[in-house]
Amino acid sequence: MISHNTRKTLHSVVHSLCSTANFNRLSSTTTDSVIMDISYEDLKALLEHPNICLIDVRTQSEVDKGRIPGSLHIPVDAVEVALQMSPEEFKAKYGVNKPQFNSSELVFHCQMGKRGETATCKAKQLGYSHARNYTGGYKEWSERGGQ
Repeated sequence: MISHNTRKTLHSVVHSLCSTANFNRLSSTTTDSVIMDISYEDLKALLEHPNICLIDVRTQSEVDKGRIPGSLHIPVDAVEVALQMSPEEFKAKYGVNKPQFNSSELVFHCQMGKRGETATCKAKQLGYSHARNYTGGYKEWSERGGQ
């Protein structure tokens, strides 16, 4: 179990690494230790879990062209506000339960990984310490036939 002080320190480090000023100048090696990326195979396995919350952060026009089954559409610029909603507000707006802070089944994705990474950073800043990013995005999912 992580102590409260350790959690606060980790939150501070993630916030610093994910800030706009620092994010663009970090090497991928540094961000890999902060952002938990998952593969196509990982996502396929997670989709079997009943509590997965797969959030598609692409634009509505992108989602209209296709989506990963079971994904919830929250555009990247709305993720921060959505994750700060009360559980009741979140459920009323999106029709599903709001993910828990300690959920290991919270995954973000976009078309090719970058916006998903941004959303994952935002979630981590808000305390979703196990949030993950499907780096292959919808592009890989569709190329592999979603199978």
